[in-house]
Amino acid sequence: MNTNQEHQCDVLVVGSGAAGLSLALRVAEYGKVIVLSKGPRSEGATFYAQGGIAAVFDESDSIESHVDDTLIAGAGLCEKDTVQFIAENSKECVQWLIDGGVPFDRMDNDSDEEPKYHLTREGGHSHRRILHAADATGMAMQTSLQDNVNAHPNIEIFERHNALDLITEDKIGGKKDKIIGAYIWDRNEERVETVRAKYVVLATGGASKVYQYTSNPDVSSGDGIAMAWRAGCRVANLEFNQFHPTCLFHPDARNFLLTEALRGEGAYLRRPDGSRFMPDFDKREELAPRDIVARAIDFEMKRLGADCMYLDISHKPAEFIEKHFPTINMRLQDLGIDMTKEPIPIVPAAHYTCGGVMVDQSGRTDLENLYAVGEVSYTGLHGANRMASNSLLECVVYAWSAAKDIVTHIDSVEMPTSLPAWDESQVSNSDEEVVIQHNWHELRLFMWDYVGIVRTTKRLERALRRIQLLQQETHDYYSNFKVSNNLLELRNLLQVAELMVRCAMQRRESRGLHYTLDYPDMQENSGPTILDPNKKD
Repeated sequence: MNTNQEHQCDVLVVGSGAAGLSLALRVAEYGKVIVLSKGPRSEGATFYAQGGIAAVFDESDSIESHVDDTLIAGAGLCEKDTVQFIAENSKECVQWLIDGGVPFDRMDNDSDEEPKYHLTREGGHSHRRILHAADATGMAMQTSLQDNVNAHPNIEIFERHNALDLITEDKIGGKKDKIIGAYIWDRNEERVETVRAKYVVLATGGASKVYQYTSNPDVSSGDGIAMAWRAGCRVANLEFNQFHPTCLFHPDARNFLLTEALRGEGAYLRRPDGSRFMPDFDKREELAPRDIVARAIDFEMKRLGADCMYLDISHKPAEFIEKHFPTINMRLQDLGIDMTKEPIPIVPAAHYTCGGVMVDQSGRTDLENLYAVGEVSYTGLHGANRMASNSLLECVVYAWSAAKDIVTHIDSVEMPTSLPAWDESQVSNSDEEVVIQHNWHELRLFMWDYVGIVRTTKRLERALRRIQLLQQETHDYYSNFKVSNNLLELRNLLQVAELMVRCAMQRRESRGLHYTLDYPDMQENSGPTILDPNKKD
């Protein structure tokens, strides 16, 4: 007999980063909220974000300038209405964070009456408009949001719970394009449970774990994108995977990111012989957009046969470095690197998924009662290349707009009466977990080699063939054995990898983060790459 643990809430939020927690706080006054967190509630990309959040706070800056900078960085593929919408609402949403207790750095000798915030500058920005909390902005935001969520009686966080699949109303005789809840995997009890909800919000982050080298935490496995696709949502622009130019190259710190703010404050990129190379690639030098900087580093590494390049801020005063980058400085010291005296070894690493589940300006997907906010979504903000510090901003602006839409209709939406239980009567425990680990390693390796910073049509075709073989193996495995965390993540990563490759094969040009040797030029007329699960290719 199959027993089923069922939960009920008004809003189920899948993901506990900046997007998910911001939305949860904004809707909690109007209904019960359950937040799923795959690991500890702080374990997500937000917590590790160093640089900051972009917003126009300086009198010499303007909304128009923020919009123009974003459009330029996006290489002609940003949707201008979306960029305008986010820039116009940036200050109000960042002020909401400030009011909630996020301790952004203030100017020295600042008075409490009219606080002035220390604004830094990053690649692609023409003004200083990055609010930050030293070099650990994400940690400050995550901690503040968690404190507020923990204090709210209408919000419950389920730690160590994965979302497994969305449940559509046709499972109980209703509409195929309406979401009524989700199956979730309780990693503590090792069982599948169900959640009935009026609304489901995907805030699961990106999919950079599909690559061998990534700055992201282990939870970034594309779960929301894969679940939404399986349920019937369109996705867009998944060929645009941003590789952060400067991830620490060190055997004991494989995921440690070195914020772009270092270059914003004057750090140089150098070859192993100490010479600078960015002036050879772009007139903006170290402050060129990330796609250009990452390709330049990749080119120099391959040209020289070098394992890494170097980031050097040692020409700045030690006091300045220790004040502005205390977290990085301490971590590097622990690893035996003194950034005040020597250059830092770096390599590019997969960092941000610019495409995702298609949404409108209220965060609504193609399916009724399903929303997507943050990195999981495609809003049109980033185009072919995300500009630094626009991602946390997108999280909080779309959390606000989606929450506003949800609370407007929350009383008129009926709670689903029942959900079908998960059937695992035909499956058994696996004694071959090594199969999952092997397939996982193979996927991440060939995605790095074939769908990385520089691509070719042959590489993409090879990647797709291998993905399809692994998908068949994983499907057979999934059908016969009980659920596990690694199996769920591999299933989702394979799905997202397929979508990334299919998007990349459709874009026959080089633009932004998608650079192919077979089509090195940009096309005159270009738009988003859209895949629809309801249409055959």
